[in-house]
Amino acid sequence: MKTKMKKSFHMSSLALMTVLVGVSLTGCGTASKTTTAGSGTATATPATAAASTSAAPTATPEAKKLSGKIVVYSAGPNPLAVSIQKAFQAKTGVEVEMFQGTTGKIMARMEAEKSNPVVDVVILASLPSAIGMTKSGLTLPYKEAKNGDKLIPAYSDKDGNYFSYSLSALGIAYNTKLVTNPPKEWSDLMKPEWKDQINIPDPAQSGSALDFMSGYTNKNGDAAWDLFGKVKANGAIIAGANQEAMDPVISGAKKIVMASVDYMTYASKAKGEPIDLIYPASGTVISPRPAMIMKTSKNVDASKAFIDYLLSDEAQKLVTDSYLLSGRSDIQIQGRVSAKDIPTFDVSWSWMNENQDAITQKFTQLFKK
Repeated sequence: MKTKMKKSFHMSSLALMTVLVGVSLTGCGTASKTTTAGSGTATATPATAAASTSAAPTATPEAKKLSGKIVVYSAGPNPLAVSIQKAFQAKTGVEVEMFQGTTGKIMARMEAEKSNPVVDVVILASLPSAIGMTKSGLTLPYKEAKNGDKLIPAYSDKDGNYFSYSLSALGIAYNTKLVTNPPKEWSDLMKPEWKDQINIPDPAQSGSALDFMSGYTNKNGDAAWDLFGKVKANGAIIAGANQEAMDPVISGAKKIVMASVDYMTYASKAKGEPIDLIYPASGTVISPRPAMIMKTSKNVDASKAFIDYLLSDEAQKLVTDSYLLSGRSDIQIQGRVSAKDIPTFDVSWSWMNENQDAITQKFTQLFKK
C-alpha cells in the first residue's frame, strides 16, 4: 500500500471551512483476538522496556498526578467511544466528558464554540480534516506519545499533531439474502441489475465517505465523475450518514451500499444481520481515524494521557474488538485481513485537502438533480 500522507480538509456546508483553514473492519464477522506481531500470544501484551543490568539505577521523575476533566469530541463508533471513556476514567481518575457525532457534526460544534473553545481532544473519521486543523495551528504537538512510533507512518503526523489510532476501509456492502452474486468492482454498480437498489453515504455528513469520494476522484479524475453520474442514473441515492445508508440494505429495502464503512458492516454481520462486504480488487480508500490534542486544551497533561491510552495495547484490543483496523503496524488480528493487505488507491492527501470542499458540493449537486 502506497498511500501518501498529505493535508486534507472539507465540509463545504459548514462555515468551519472558513475558520479552521477554510478549519466517524475488516473481519470475519466473529469475535476477534488481538495479537502483537511476533508475540505468538492470543492477546496484546504491553511492551516493556528492557532493563539494563550493567547500568546503575537512576532516579526517574515522578509522573505528574492526573486530575480534573477533559472534554473529548469523538466520531464514534458509540460502543468503542464509551468503552474507551470508561476505561480511561477508571485507570486515571480523570473525568471524560464526551460528545459523539459524525465528523460533520463535530466540526459544526467546534465552529459554534470557536470564540470559547471547550474541547481538549478531538477524534475524527477523516484524516484530511485533521491535517487541515494541524495546518491551521489548532493542534498541540505531542511527539513523545507512548507507542506513537508503532503507528502506521502514512496515517499519523511525525511531529505528533495527530494520531490515527484506528482505521476503517470503504467497500461494497450487500444484503446476503437478496444478493447471491454481489458486485466485485465499483464499475459493476452501473449495471441494470442494481437499478434503484444502491444507497450511498452522504459525504457532507460522513468523513469516511468523503475520503472515499475524494480519493476515488484523485485516482481516476474525470472518469470518477463519469462513474458517479452513471451510478446516479442507475437510481442510486444519497441516504444520510453511514448507518442511515446501511439500515435499508439490512432490512431489504435496498440491496447495496456503495462506499460502506467496513467496521459497521462487520459489526452488523456479527449480530446476525444479512449483510457482508467486499473490497474491490481495483482498490479502495482506507479512512484513518485521527485523534489530536487541541492547543486550547485546559488540561494538557490529562489530554496527553488520553492519547497514550488510545495507543496502548489495552485500547487497541477495544479497537479491534469493535471491528476497526488497528492504527498500529505491530497489531494483527487472527482470522482477519490487516490494513496492509487491503487493495488501496495511491492517493494524494494534499490534493484531497485542497479539493474536498468542491467535491462535496459537486457530488451533492449531482445527486440532487
